Amino acid sequence: MIIRPLIRWSKFVHNDVRDFQTCAHQLALRNPSTAADIEADQAAARDWLNSFGPSNLPKKSCEISFSRSSGPGGQNVNKVNSKATLRLPLRELLPSVPNLLHNQIKSSPYYAQKSDTLVIQADSNRKQSDNVDACYAKLQDLILTAGRSSIKGETSLEQAEKVKRLQKADNESRIRAKKHHSSKKNERKGPKQSD
Repeated sequence: MIIRPLIRWSKFVHNDVRDFQTCAHQLALRNPSTAADIEADQAAARDWLNSFGPSNLPKKSCEISFSRSSGPGGQNVNKVNSKATLRLPLRELLPSVPNLLHNQIKSSPYYAQKSDTLVIQADSNRKQSDNVDACYAKLQDLILTAGRSSIKGETSLEQAEKVKRLQKADNESRIRAKKHHSSKKNERKGPKQSD
């Protein structure tokens, strides 16, 4: 009776270990392993973000469709397809952006998980062309926001020195407080009595 559950459990554990090793291997391929690699990736992503502009958007990969808008606008809204919907498959976008931005892009409100695409809509203007431009502006803003939130800024030498000074001052005040607390406790004990 005991052997069967152990055999099943050992097969289960063996499969989990193999799956974990596969996942770890894939993570090792995607994620840098040392602090220097991480910093190099951050620096490369920072450079990419600084050079990113409207001309870098993958407009050829975008599919744009038009439909009738909703809300105020009278006869124009009812009869003209002025609302623009931009669809961009992530398989087209993600290779062109740094890996650090992928999770932020996938967690955006524009991400449609079932189709694995970004779906951006604009219907604020009466003209189709203005709504298309608004869609591209939203896409650019999404990428820039993802970059700013996931790429760490570069620390200046002045900032690093300031942090070291603050840490040293904090450590010294902590040691002073410990010594003061220790001396209070020693005073409560009173003098030692010898035999």
